[in-house]
Amino acid sequence: MYTIKRLALLTSGGDAPGMNAAIRAVVRTAIDQGINVFGIYGGYEGLIEGEVMPMSRRSVSNIIQKGGTFLKTSRSEAFLHKAGRKRGADVLKEWDIDGLVVIGGDGSFHGAHALYEEHKFNVIGIPGTIDNDIFGTDLTIGYDTAVHTALDSIDKIRDTAASHDRIFLVEVMGRRAGFIALEVGICGGAEEILVPESETSLEHLGEMIKTWSKAGKTSSLLVVAEGHKLGSANEIAFKLKKNFNVDCHVCVLGHTQRGGSPTATDRLLASRLGYHAVQALLERKTDIMVGWSNNHVTYTPLLETWEKKKPLDSELLKIYRILSS
Repeated sequence: MYTIKRLALLTSGGDAPGMNAAIRAVVRTAIDQGINVFGIYGGYEGLIEGEVMPMSRRSVSNIIQKGGTFLKTSRSEAFLHKAGRKRGADVLKEWDIDGLVVIGGDGSFHGAHALYEEHKFNVIGIPGTIDNDIFGTDLTIGYDTAVHTALDSIDKIRDTAASHDRIFLVEVMGRRAGFIALEVGICGGAEEILVPESETSLEHLGEMIKTWSKAGKTSSLLVVAEGHKLGSANEIAFKLKKNFNVDCHVCVLGHTQRGGSPTATDRLLASRLGYHAVQALLERKTDIMVGWSNNHVTYTPLLETWEKKKPLDSELLKIYRILSS
């Protein structure tokens, strides 16, 4: 077993429910192995600024049920550059840190990989993002909670749509991937789901709405991932009004999807991945992400987590087409 005496961890990029559970798992697993643990406050920006604090088992008490990240997070412009990463590496050396655990998405993994490439520093990534768009894992921390949060809102909007005979466009997060949109769309009974991975023309939407009207449907719900090629939900609503004289009400769920107490699924996933991140470092693994696929832990090179595209479930796409018709 590789000897690691001092380990640091940070959260980076967008926050996700379950990050606190992952922090807790890393801290307590490391301490159980006799490792000194240090938390870095404020992500990579905090690392550059030397915001490093020793952590104990009590440091992570009563946080597993809380959303967000108590270590705070940021998107560091300075860490995008070699000078910033060198400063971060120097801080880690000043504290005699042997390994770093980074909890975040592909942008955070870019930084961790660069730290390894340029300074040969031991790094392990834990996928924490509500978008679920990281290659190498079936689920990312925060995704399940985000889906539940969005679905709760969509169920409420459906009630209003039915009561007033209205068409609603509901925008969910997903700039580059439609995982949230597809799952909540199916579970919420949406008539149409617009995801970045699939082409949908404005003409198709206009014709579909006319078809629904002729069939006697008086209310409809369309789920739109924010990164769809037709634009945002507000832009699509404007185009439908202009081109087809169709009135649509828009609801943008926005950052409500990031917050809230994590579900049991996210807490369990975060606990597992936090535990395995420490074990991976002890087993001399580095520059990899720990993930969870087919009910087993997986190890994926950090480079592959963004170079390889994680596809939407083709069967779910087929199911959506059948059930929404």
